[in-house]
Amino acid sequence: MIKRILILMVALQFVGCAELQKVANQITQTTGLSEEQIGNGLREALDNGIKNQVSKLTATDGFYKNDLVKIMLPAELQAVDNGLRKIGLGNLADEGIKALNRAAEDAVKTATPIFVDAVKEMTFADAKNILLGDQNAATSYLQGKTTDNLTASFSPVIENSFSKVGADKVWSNLINKYNSIPFVNKVDPDLTQYVTNEALKGVFTMIEVEEKGIREKAGLRTSALLKQVFALQD
Repeated sequence: MIKRILILMVALQFVGCAELQKVANQITQTTGLSEEQIGNGLREALDNGIKNQVSKLTATDGFYKNDLVKIMLPAELQAVDNGLRKIGLGNLADEGIKALNRAAEDAVKTATPIFVDAVKEMTFADAKNILLGDQNAATSYLQGKTTDNLTASFSPVIENSFSKVGADKVWSNLINKYNSIPFVNKVDPDLTQYVTNEALKGVFTMIEVEEKGIREKAGLRTSALLKQVFALQD
């Protein structure tokens, strides 16, 4: 992640964890940044990921027109998609895909408070691990802290969102049309868990985009603190 520190990590990889920890403990001494500043800088980076990227997912077409996170049909429903298109109902199939994405866009609105709590809980030990970690270490931290809560939260919200955005009616119509095709294997899918999982993937994908941007592009370090903390990698 941070180039100078990574060089030291590589040099010390055979020395042992104690020596590597010593390097971590020296960060504040050699950079002139306090523990609080480093922690706050990394919290700010995560806050930016939430504000700048996750919020985009909650807008109309936030998932549907974003190729990085667009939710497509699960493999077991590809036959439905193909079957409808073969009989000239491609528009209906497209509406089904759009409906899944609309439900995800609606549900992600509930994620921000969970993320905010996880960011507030970050300790300096967490910050050091991120500072010494991989390029997506901040995103991985947030993923580890929030996935269980988000999964528990998203499933009922996705189910409600299906009704709220009309996805349930779209899919009921779509499945009925497909099941009326002669000689096809009838389907009755429950898409709640699938969309929940895909929505979570999308959220963390976009947070990682922001983290990578801050690490690689100085112009995205929009505060003096971000510039100081992430200048360590330059």
